[in-house]
Amino acid sequence: MQFYIPTKVFIEDDCVASHKDIFKTYGKRAFIVTGRHSSKINGSLDDVTTILDEYAIPYEIFSDVEENPSVETVEKAAEQGKAFQADFVIGIGGGSPLDAAKAIALLINNPEETGEALTVLKDIKALPVLAVPTTCGTGSEVTGVSVLTYHKKQTKGSIPYRIYPEIALVDGKYLLSAKKSIVVSTSIDALCHSLESYLHAKADSYNRMFSSYGLRLWGEIKDLLHSPGPLDLATAQKLMMVSTVAGMAIAHTGTSLPHAMSYRVTYKLGLAHGKACGLFLAAYLREYAKNDPDLVNEALSFLGFDDLDLFDAFIRSLMGPITVSEEDLTSFADTFLANDSSKLGTYPYEISPDAIREIFRTSFTLA
Repeated sequence: MQFYIPTKVFIEDDCVASHKDIFKTYGKRAFIVTGRHSSKINGSLDDVTTILDEYAIPYEIFSDVEENPSVETVEKAAEQGKAFQADFVIGIGGGSPLDAAKAIALLINNPEETGEALTVLKDIKALPVLAVPTTCGTGSEVTGVSVLTYHKKQTKGSIPYRIYPEIALVDGKYLLSAKKSIVVSTSIDALCHSLESYLHAKADSYNRMFSSYGLRLWGEIKDLLHSPGPLDLATAQKLMMVSTVAGMAIAHTGTSLPHAMSYRVTYKLGLAHGKACGLFLAAYLREYAKNDPDLVNEALSFLGFDDLDLFDAFIRSLMGPITVSEEDLTSFADTFLANDSSKLGTYPYEISPDAIREIFRTSFTLA
């Protein structure tokens, strides 16, 4: 067994301010990567820039990261960062800004490289990255993964580098202003991380410590996701904890079939990442249970479900139906089988093309 996670993690109230001296440690010119709106609304951007101003650390902000960031956006940001001569990068936001920050840090530190370097592994290193997550799903603050949109391929995929943030500063207060739809979608992503890691071909006692804990925590707050009211701070902190520990689990194993199946769906339908992954969970578990029903039932028990039908109904009630045409359904399955077959290695049993098609078929509602 082995486990490796080099990121130093702080999960606590007001942790950005409490550990402000960290920002003096990693460089002299900061490049902040964030989304278009949320970091301004939830206060995370102000918290970071206030500290940089206090220490007279020059910074520039790139706030044009879209959901499911593209290679083109990463290239654009990297050009700005190079011109600014940044020597460390701060990612603030959900999975999109954090994933983009890693890839941007790689290109800034290697000014001769273009976006093509994000498709082929080279012997190059990234600038230090600090991560301030503000949603409760990605776990990107503790993984080396950066998932980008490749418009040329009309899909998403991970860059071939492992770029772990040096520091993760995790504070649930940034989640309090998020729309409930974002909380639900990103929390489903964290659920997927925990389940996929727990059932992964590479799973062992180490990652299952994290994934089982994430499942138990998610089970404690799952009913609150249906509540129309706002989150309280204690629930927000627990959601952020789920996200981070689930990220620690996939840092070891990676994700599995639900994530791999989601990428083309996200690109084609514009579906939020967490929902696109969660769409396949129940059908994936049904297939898995044909080989190891005890392990699936154990995972469901951590979540507080007595059987798979109850879990399926709960997830569908959170997400609502996802409707596609027969043509799109066939295309999604065909594309996965043609282009993503390497992901089948994350599944610990033999699985046939017909079984893959069945997962796709039973996950959608046909138009």
